[in-house]
Amino acid sequence: MIALITGATSGIGRATAEAFAELDYHLILCGRRQDRLDELEEQFSEQTSVLTLNFDVRNRDEVDQAIRTLPTEWQAIDILVNNAGNAHGMAPFQDGDPADWDQMIDGNVQGLLYVSKAVVPGMVARKRGHIVNLSSIAGKQTYANGAVYCASKAAVEALSTGMRLDLTQHGIKVTNIAPGAVETEFSMVRFKGDAGRAAKVYEGFTPLTADDIADTIVYAVTAPAHVTIADLTILASAQAAATTIVRK
Repeated sequence: MIALITGATSGIGRATAEAFAELDYHLILCGRRQDRLDELEEQFSEQTSVLTLNFDVRNRDEVDQAIRTLPTEWQAIDILVNNAGNAHGMAPFQDGDPADWDQMIDGNVQGLLYVSKAVVPGMVARKRGHIVNLSSIAGKQTYANGAVYCASKAAVEALSTGMRLDLTQHGIKVTNIAPGAVETEFSMVRFKGDAGRAAKVYEGFTPLTADDIADTIVYAVTAPAHVTIADLTILASAQAAATTIVRK
């Protein structure tokens, strides 16, 4: 079993790589930070076969080059985890920075499209495969000061449904995973390195962890052949909705 994971160098991507390594899946780990990719290769090579690819999902040429030049023994990708994505800034729409909007649309939407376009034709030809798209509770419930991020994740929701409609006939499963509040680098990126502001996001309750989401992904990809886990929303027990969290 060969699994390709984007955004594998931290957070949910890294946790998923670790979970897949325990299943003895062969790993294609993708990310922008070569030093972290090197660390992952060293770590997981003790358990399974690992190949790392350094590219930015927002750059279609980089994506195409990386996937097109995979060694023959790595080309039959069974599982694609579209995990790479980002949130930049949190401001009312009228005060939003278009540069932040570009980062989110390019990473969360176009990046998913570019990687999927490079990988899925092979799955169609082989009549098998499983795509896992990482959406967000924000893709289901729009909240104030997050219009563009929410829109980008709503696009992931639509793409997951559309992919399922188009690809089920080819023996390909599509799973949409929508996490709630997960404590990763997410808030640090969103608040552009402001550690104090990022920490407040998770104050007063126990958030989800990257491992929680990785466990859910494993659940989806190891379901029986006749079962498709189509759409899963995962919330922390203190979270009732996107911005409704009971804090102590």
